[in-house]
Amino acid sequence: MNEILKEYDVKMQKTVEVVLSDFASVRAGRANAAVLDKITVDYYGSPTPINQVAAISSPDPRSLLIKPWDSSILKAIEKAIQTSDLGINPQNDGTSIRLGFPQLTEERRKELTKQVKKYAENGKVAIRNIRRDAMDKLKAKQKKSEITEDDCKEFEKELQDLTDKRCKELDDLSAKKEKELMAV
Repeated sequence: MNEILKEYDVKMQKTVEVVLSDFASVRAGRANAAVLDKITVDYYGSPTPINQVAAISSPDPRSLLIKPWDSSILKAIEKAIQTSDLGINPQNDGTSIRLGFPQLTEERRKELTKQVKKYAENGKVAIRNIRRDAMDKLKAKQKKSEITEDDCKEFEKELQDLTDKRCKELDDLSAKKEKELMAV
C-alpha cells in the first residue's frame, strides 16, 4: 500500500510545483523573466514560448530586454505581449523589445492577489481529484476482495492526511505570495 501512496504523493507534489510556477508568472513589481513563461509567439506556424526564440535579460530591476535571435519575429513577440494579461506595453526599438515594469497600484495588487488565490484553488481542486482517483481505485480493489475493509479504511485515512498536508502547503505558499504582492 505504501508504494501506491507514494505514487499519489508524487502526483500531488507535481501539482504543487505547477502552482508554484503559476505563482512565479505573477509579477510582483520587479522585473522577472518568469512572467513571460506562459506567453507564446507564432514561430513558423507553431506556438513557441518567448524564451525559446529570444534572449531575455534584466538590465535594471524595473525592466526586461527581449532580443530575438530572428529579427523577423520582433512584431509577433510585441503582439503576443500586448494580447497577454501582463498589463505592460512593450517598446519596440527595431532590434529588441523593452518592457518597463511600473510600480504596482493598490488596485493591480488586489487583482494579482485574486489571481494567486485562483491558482491556489485550482491546485487544491487538482489535488482533491488525485485523491478521488486513488479512492476509486481502492474501492474497486475492495470490491474485487483484493484488500480488506480495514486496509481500505487505513489507506483512506493516510490518503486524506496526505491531501490535507498538500492543501495546507498550497495555502501557505499562497499566503506567502500574497504577502509579497502587498509588500512591494
